[in-house]
Amino acid sequence: MIPATVYAVVVPPLLAFIVSSALIAVILRSRVAALTLDHPNERSLHAVAVPRTGGIGIVAGIAAACVYLQPAGDPWLWLALALLIAVSLVDDLRGVRVAWRLLMHVAGAVVAATVLLGDHAWWLMVVAALAIAWMINLYNFMDGADGLAGGMAVIGFGSYGVAALAGGDITFAAVNLSIATAALGFLFFNFPPARIFMGDAGAIPLGFLAAVVDIAGCLRGDWPWWLGLVIFSPFIVDASITLMKRLLRGTRVWQAHREHYYQRLVQSGWGHRKTAYAEYALMLPCSALALLGMRQSFGVQMAILFSVAIFYAGLAIALERHFFHTAASDA
Repeated sequence: MIPATVYAVVVPPLLAFIVSSALIAVILRSRVAALTLDHPNERSLHAVAVPRTGGIGIVAGIAAACVYLQPAGDPWLWLALALLIAVSLVDDLRGVRVAWRLLMHVAGAVVAATVLLGDHAWWLMVVAALAIAWMINLYNFMDGADGLAGGMAVIGFGSYGVAALAGGDITFAAVNLSIATAALGFLFFNFPPARIFMGDAGAIPLGFLAAVVDIAGCLRGDWPWWLGLVIFSPFIVDASITLMKRLLRGTRVWQAHREHYYQRLVQSGWGHRKTAYAEYALMLPCSALALLGMRQSFGVQMAILFSVAIFYAGLAIALERHFFHTAASDA
């Protein structure tokens, strides 16, 4: 007889994958795909118009798994997620002004931080709200190359699921694995060359969940506070360094651009597929290192964080040199 725990960690993720992939396949064969097309412009990395309705499939897959699992959660947290999904879907379909989008992102982050850390010090809630708001936006910033954001979701939430399983938190593990498989269903259609993009309706909820799940896992005792930082470090480091560089130059940071490291790799000749593989090859060891170190002593954990920081500093320097020489050879 198959144990109930096996059903709990197999059936919901499988359901999420089936719903996500099936719905996206239907969307691509229907008029829904034409409702919102991402037309190429001077800041795009694609050459033809691509539907950006893939997020609908991801969200539907996650919702189906949650209906099956019925995980406990504060209603205000679900409301914040629903608000972000709704605003993002409207933005994909009709467009929403930047100020209103940012306001909704901050509102969702504040609600989540208050729900999760209402019994903690006020400054922790402020830090958490800022971190959630930043993760919401950086995930959207990093959704600009075929296979990138979807693949990162598969690896990132899959790692969260493994960490929760290691702590015996079965339902929480199943939720995370379901998010990962919903993203996997999308990735089949988004891997280079992409037939569909996730749009804001996919990127914004995934960014929100990446931060909220990390905080929740820490509060549940499943992992240390830094686990999500290391797992999603390829996204966090790229977006954060790019933002700081643009701020120092006085550039309007909310405007679309092609200055992220992954964008520059695509433009320098790597292309979408090679860049996606490189990002996966970076995220997988980071995730493995985080999982191996999460139960180690405080000293070992701090050594891991320091080593990761040094590695990314060296990687940033190497990439800047690569782009400089590439530009010089093309001149």
